[in-house]
Amino acid sequence: MCDELQLAGMRSAPMDRRQFAGAGALTALAALTPAGTARAAGPNDNVVKFAAPGGTMDGFFFHPAGKNPGVILWPDIAGLRTTFLAKSHRLSDAGFAVLALNPYYRNAPAPQFEDFDDFRTRSGNDKVAPWRAALTADAIMDTAKAAIAWLDQQPSVDTAKGVGAQGYCMSGAYAVWTAAAVPERVKAVASFHGAGLVGDDEKSPVKLLGQTHASFLFAIARNDDKTAPGDKDALRAAAKAAGRPAMVDVYAADHGWTVADSPTYDGAAADKAWDKLLDLYDKL
Repeated sequence: MCDELQLAGMRSAPMDRRQFAGAGALTALAALTPAGTARAAGPNDNVVKFAAPGGTMDGFFFHPAGKNPGVILWPDIAGLRTTFLAKSHRLSDAGFAVLALNPYYRNAPAPQFEDFDDFRTRSGNDKVAPWRAALTADAIMDTAKAAIAWLDQQPSVDTAKGVGAQGYCMSGAYAVWTAAAVPERVKAVASFHGAGLVGDDEKSPVKLLGQTHASFLFAIARNDDKTAPGDKDALRAAAKAAGRPAMVDVYAADHGWTVADSPTYDGAAADKAWDKLLDLYDKL
């Protein structure tokens, strides 16, 4: 999961003007319509709720017309908020039915924080620490089963296609656990600057690749690679041993670079990762 060292590094990096303007645009996007549904035109956008283990899941569900491959999106440590609404819109525009989940649904409805700066300045890590502690591999896998069951009931989802799962920071591991929980449905997994992917526990994501039917994208931040240089090799070796296709790349960008309200956001590197994601999902 995201650790104090990673968060401290993100706190020390100020937003530049382009990043600040982008964050403002995302806030305006969320304010266009009630309940965070945004945009009156375009995809059929909804804030949704459904029963899930331990509570009621709330999230965003966005889809274009017709039937489309489904995608489960797990946000980063600061939770489901406007920047992930925008990501979901972008994926919907690319032809996917996207269910973005509130990982903290057992404790509080989304959004728990307005943006990442709000998380940083309101002792967000302390607030979510007990929530995160309960998000074990088994808990995430149970939630993933409920989420995909709900997704497959939607008329806009093409169940003849596979499901994609993607995660950011702590939820990079959640995306892998999602694939292991529902291997017959999840065919592609993307982890962006994922944390906690390599460990000794039997439920460590690196040890579960063989329990999936998915192809993988592991997009690693350069400072995370510097801290744990062996992780990329462990992921490559595990994918090879499991016979699972995997792209494992270190990007010239720091932890959090794909999230637009992060102080380490890097637009050029984020676009490169986006292109790799679409290549991965092209196989669903």
